[in-house]
Amino acid sequence: MAKDKIICGIDVGSSKVATLIASIDENGKINLIGVSSTVSKGVRKNQVVDIEEAVKAITESVEAAERMAGYSISNAYVAMGGPQIESVNQHAVVAVSEPEGEIKTSDIQRVNDAARAIPLPSSREILHVIPRTFTVDGQEGIKDPIGMTGVRLETETHIITGSTTSMKNLVKCVQEVGIDVSELVFSGIAASLSVLTDTEKELGVVLVDIGGETTDVVIFIDGSVSYSSVVPIGARHITSDMAVGLRVSLESAEKIKLSLGKSQRSPALAQSAIAAQSTLEDEDRPKPSKKEDEVLDVKALGIEEDIQKISKKAVVDGIIRPRLQEIFKYVGKELKKSGFGTQIPSGLVICGGGAQTIGVLEQAKYVLGFPARLGQIDGLSGLIEEIDSPSFASSAGLILYGTSQDSGSEMRLPVLSGSMPFRGMIQKGIALVKSFLP
Repeated sequence: MAKDKIICGIDVGSSKVATLIASIDENGKINLIGVSSTVSKGVRKNQVVDIEEAVKAITESVEAAERMAGYSISNAYVAMGGPQIESVNQHAVVAVSEPEGEIKTSDIQRVNDAARAIPLPSSREILHVIPRTFTVDGQEGIKDPIGMTGVRLETETHIITGSTTSMKNLVKCVQEVGIDVSELVFSGIAASLSVLTDTEKELGVVLVDIGGETTDVVIFIDGSVSYSSVVPIGARHITSDMAVGLRVSLESAEKIKLSLGKSQRSPALAQSAIAAQSTLEDEDRPKPSKKEDEVLDVKALGIEEDIQKISKKAVVDGIIRPRLQEIFKYVGKELKKSGFGTQIPSGLVICGGGAQTIGVLEQAKYVLGFPARLGQIDGLSGLIEEIDSPSFASSAGLILYGTSQDSGSEMRLPVLSGSMPFRGMIQKGIALVKSFLP
C-alpha cells in the first residue's frame, strides 16, 4: 500500500498562527489530520516585526498540530499578505517554436517567462505569475493552448509582487522552526481556493478576506485572477473601537464582539422563525422585554471587569457598523481601481476572522450594492469540524494549493528560501525559474 503524502500549511497572520496538516491518499482524497491555532506574536499587518516572538508563536502552533497529527513536519506552504502586496496584469507575445507543429509546454514556458520580465525595483520580488488566458493567432479566450496549431502565441498573466524584506523575514522565521518553505503563497489566493466555487469564478466574483489588521481583495473574471490587493484595515480595528467606546480591555472587547457574531442566526433560520412566529395569534406571541432584548449579559462571557450595562443596539449601530462600512468603502475603492466592478455578478464572498462580525453581510450589501455570502471551506475531509470557521480559509487553501502543485499546475512558482539569494535582477529571476522547470 502506497504511503500517504503529507502536506502542511502555515498561515502567519496578525491575530493568529494557524497550522494545518493533511494526508493525501492514493485516490487524491485530502484528509485533515492536524489543526492548530495560536495567538500571533511579533507580526503586524501580516509582516514580521519581531523575529524572536514570531518564531515562538510559529513553533507553538506547529508543535500543537504535529502532536495532533502524529507527524513531524519538514516542509510547508506558507501564506503571505500585508499592504506591500501589489499586482499587475501583463501581456506577452512569442513565436511558436515549430509553426508547422503543435504548441508545446516549452512554448507556454517561454511566453510566461516573457510576461514575467517586468521592471521591478530591487526591494520587490515576484510572488506569483498566474496565466489568465491565451491567444493563438488572434483567437482569444483559450485556457490551454497545448496541442493547438499556430504561429503566434500571446498570454495575459496576473503577476503578484511583494516586498523582498517581508519575504526574507517570513521565510527566516519558518526556517528557524526547522521547516523548509515549499512556497510562499499570497493569502488571498490561498483563501480563494477553499471558499470560491468554479461557477462563481467563471461568472465574476470578489473574495474579501478580512483578517486581523488587513483585508485581502481578489477579483476573479472568467475563471481567472484578474486583480488582487490588500487593504490596510481589518477586524482588530473593530475590536479597538469597541475597547475605546465601552472602556474595556481589548480582550473583553474581543469576547463581546465574538459573542455578538455568534448570536447571528443564518438567514434561513431567521426566515423560518419569522414564518413560525407569524402563525401565532398576537395575544399568544411572547413579548421579549426591552431589557432582555438590548442589554448584553457581560458576566456570562467571563468578563471580570466592572462594566456598566451595555446596549447591544448601541454597540452594533454606533461602533461596529461604521467601521464595517469603512472596510467595505476601501474594498469599493479597490473595485473601482481595478476597472472590473461591472463584471462581478456573483458579488462578494467574505471570509477571514472578520467575517464572523455581526452585520458584516448586511453592510457589504449596503455599501457596495452587490450580493454577499460567507465563505464556507470546501474540498477537505477528516477533522473539518475543527476548521468550521471562515477564519481558516487561507490555511485550508494552502493545503489545497499544495495538493495542486504536486499534481502539476500552471500557478507554480518556486519559493526562494533564505539559503538562496533573492532575485535582484530580472534575468537572474528568469534563469532561476527555468532551472526549476523540467
